[in-house]
Amino acid sequence: MEASWLETRWARPLYLAFVFCLALGLLQAIKLYLRRQRLLRDLRAFPAPPTHWFYGHQKFLQEDKMEKLEETVEKYPCAFPCWVGPFQAFFFIYDPDYAKTFLSRTDPKSQYPYRFMTPCLGKGLLNLDGPKWFQHRRLLTPGFHCDILKTYVDMMAHSVNTMLDKWEKICSTQDTAVEVFEHINLMALDIIMKCAFSQETNCQINGSLDPYVKATVELGKIIFYRMYNFWHHHDIIFKFSPNGHLFQELSKVLHQHTEKVIQDRKKTLKAEMKQDNTQKKKYQDFLDIILSAQAENEDSFSNADLRSEVNTFMLAGHDTSAVSLSWLLYCLALNPEHQERCREEIRSILGDGSSITWDQLGEMSYTTMCIKEMFRLIPPVPSISRELSKPLTFPDGRSLPAGITVVLSIWGLHHNPAVWKSPKIFDPLRFTKENSDQRHPYAFLPFSSGPRNCIGEQFAILELKVAIALILLHFKVTPDLTRPPVFSNHIILKPKHGIHLHLKKLPEC
Repeated sequence: MEASWLETRWARPLYLAFVFCLALGLLQAIKLYLRRQRLLRDLRAFPAPPTHWFYGHQKFLQEDKMEKLEETVEKYPCAFPCWVGPFQAFFFIYDPDYAKTFLSRTDPKSQYPYRFMTPCLGKGLLNLDGPKWFQHRRLLTPGFHCDILKTYVDMMAHSVNTMLDKWEKICSTQDTAVEVFEHINLMALDIIMKCAFSQETNCQINGSLDPYVKATVELGKIIFYRMYNFWHHHDIIFKFSPNGHLFQELSKVLHQHTEKVIQDRKKTLKAEMKQDNTQKKKYQDFLDIILSAQAENEDSFSNADLRSEVNTFMLAGHDTSAVSLSWLLYCLALNPEHQERCREEIRSILGDGSSITWDQLGEMSYTTMCIKEMFRLIPPVPSISRELSKPLTFPDGRSLPAGITVVLSIWGLHHNPAVWKSPKIFDPLRFTKENSDQRHPYAFLPFSSGPRNCIGEQFAILELKVAIALILLHFKVTPDLTRPPVFSNHIILKPKHGIHLHLKKLPEC
């Protein structure tokens, strides 16, 4: 009996297509199986917490309970493998000797989470590697020289006072509970816009309705969620997901904001060139230095590089500062004896705080110890990661092959009971000179260490000192025990539902 027309014309091609797809699927399954077996072999020297066969430690990673990480650090000394799905593993370390070995190398940053940040930030210092990173670092370092930072003190104080004026209107003479993180976040954005980009904004007046502020908050959540959801590691799957669509829309908001900042400055510079230059600024801000770097290195510093560095510093510079100050206030609210000692020190140096100088901030030794202890107890950036470019052998003889993603858990390091006595207790005296000299140099790494340490460290410390000094001179802070903060373990350790504190206006001295 003759085969039907349908069989001869359509069935065979469909059958061949099915067999081809099946073969491709089988090859991919074999590839993934071999990858898993290789990872199991490479990591067998390091015990790990119990894991789900399919999801791995995804639930553990996506939960916001840092206490579970502390339990793991105590149970598994030095390090442990952490599985994200069945075919991807990160290697977490939190031992000072391991950290020293790891940070003394020049391994490239891992694709997680930086690959997921590139579409919104571009390729800046945060996610560049190799000669390109070195070039950008060299060109931008002058922007953080102490002579330039000194000029920022008055501008920082002005932004902080704007926030304090808002608090005074809210509190009057009453002891009032306020969600302070939202206010501090806007204040930090105001500071970065004034100091780094010489832009006066109304963000502290417009509040959280500011589109840029909303976009930065939501983007951080999406990037973190994607990092620990292995299905969304695939660009196509993520792009067509609801989060992928939202990510693209929010990235546009960031890019438009950045482009406006750059174009406004270029227009200002052109206007100044047409005039007699008598009204030029007394100092170069961050954007001036980037534009100068581009003018001198047009072939190697493109417009895309310019936008990336502005994006990076604008986002990283205000986000981490806001989180740091919020957690510092919370720590001092929980520890009134340390808060009062800081206040006494600040009053003895600044008086009523009507004027603040760079040199005066350098005298605030106890306040500086409290800032460092906050960075230890609640590191705003809880981890950093690198992808090994060559095998790594740790001091105890155990080793990892090239290609493994190593995550330095700064939270785990700072809460490691083998390194810190009573790590959950807020104790600024850990940072007296005597105690610091006795400690392992890689036990405290809030800004990382080595060649890729944070370029904005001194800017962040300066902002914290100015802000905490003015706040403590004007307000007493106590915790709202009915609404304790919850950690939101994203790329930056934010308070999930804000930080609620009681603010009490202090009488004028």
